[in-house]
Amino acid sequence: MPDKVVTRFAPSPTGYLHIGGARTALFNWLYAKHTAGTMLLRIEDTDRERSTDAATAAILDGLSWLGLTWDGEPVSQFERAPRHREVAEELVRMGKAYYCYATPAELEAMRESARAKGLPPRYDGRWRDRDPSEAPAGAKGAIRIKAPTDGETVVHDRVQGDVRFPNKDLDDFIILRSDGNPTYMHAVVVDDHDMGVTHIIRGDDHLTNAARQTVIYHAMGWEVPSMSHIPLIHGADGAKLSKRHGALGVEAYRAMGYLPEALLNYLARLGWSHGDDEIMSIANMIAWFDIGDVNKGAARFDFAKLEALNGVHMRRMNDAALLDIFIATLRYLDGGPAIAASLDDRRKAQLLAALPGLKERAKTLVELVEGAAFLFVERPMPVDEKAAALLSGEARAILRGAHAALATISDWSAASAEAAIRDYAQAGGHKLGAVAQPLRAALTGKSTSPGVFDVLAVLGREEGLARIADQID
Repeated sequence: MPDKVVTRFAPSPTGYLHIGGARTALFNWLYAKHTAGTMLLRIEDTDRERSTDAATAAILDGLSWLGLTWDGEPVSQFERAPRHREVAEELVRMGKAYYCYATPAELEAMRESARAKGLPPRYDGRWRDRDPSEAPAGAKGAIRIKAPTDGETVVHDRVQGDVRFPNKDLDDFIILRSDGNPTYMHAVVVDDHDMGVTHIIRGDDHLTNAARQTVIYHAMGWEVPSMSHIPLIHGADGAKLSKRHGALGVEAYRAMGYLPEALLNYLARLGWSHGDDEIMSIANMIAWFDIGDVNKGAARFDFAKLEALNGVHMRRMNDAALLDIFIATLRYLDGGPAIAASLDDRRKAQLLAALPGLKERAKTLVELVEGAAFLFVERPMPVDEKAAALLSGEARAILRGAHAALATISDWSAASAEAAIRDYAQAGGHKLGAVAQPLRAALTGKSTSPGVFDVLAVLGREEGLARIADQID
């Protein structure tokens, strides 16, 4: 292994940071952290038609939200084009590449001829050994690499094992287009070499590229980095992950109320495992992760598992830390901005006090918003249909007695409220549920909520009694 591991995450800024990209970034980050190395970030923005500044910003935002920090400034591939040209021209001088002046019509004829024979379309090498002086006047040539014609190119892959490519299948591919722009295949090699990347970890859809890129490394006499091609993520039905499965941008998961740590835990477990450990902290993942342990087979994305895992992380999280992340995420959550707007110090204290009860019932921060809504409503409070059904004539009579019992409490707390209501229920011959259910409806406007005595404690004496009074007047 080199002295220091250097990994890189290299997204194309043509859209958001999607979930597969986030897992690739995570594996690079974990491996760098595990080996006390560094992870670099390169924005592969050579496709000028599709690359946008907004997409670059969204990718950086997604990585930052997940906590996947990179070392140094992000590198723009597009800005390095002069260096890519320089290396392509050096390969020509070394006799490892050549200018090709085949016209579009000639290339199309080659493709047609190959198709007619049932072969893959490929360039026939017609300019490989010709003298550039034979070029048509004024023609601008493209630079092609001289790929080896016999034997095989082997990609030594830490996930896939040794993958062999017959060299007869690797034609003399273009590294610099006739307009002077580098191809992606070439730019990646030059960038990885110049950035000192020692370990390439990326999706296995790049495995065939790895063979061609190895040809460029060998031609330049450069050391080939360690390669690890990780399997793609599939949907629950086994098909390649698409929008309908959850191949959404990371920002969509933030809006759905997932915690970054839970999402990273879930993504790490897609294709990698550590014994039977399901719940992992970031520290666990860093300590345990090794790229050689990643499975060869595709992993399946399962929303129900992610949601359950998120619920576990929420319940395990310290209340103050959960409150911080909840407040920071509110503006992205459905119904969150309204809560954010009325979140003064008193409300924050109430929310913190309510969290133990709220997080027992919530699997996402969105469900936390729904559960906490009762804290932020103005009196007289709206009551939903199910809650209204719990406030029938008989229930109102029970409520009246409950209000009187609670009004006698001097030290207001969940315990004193529970004692008063239990005494009242017993004295009146009511089951505890017959008192608690209408109380919950009156206090929260809903039929489900954290424990009713916790709700009373969080709302405080004045607000709690006033809400009950509103339903019995």
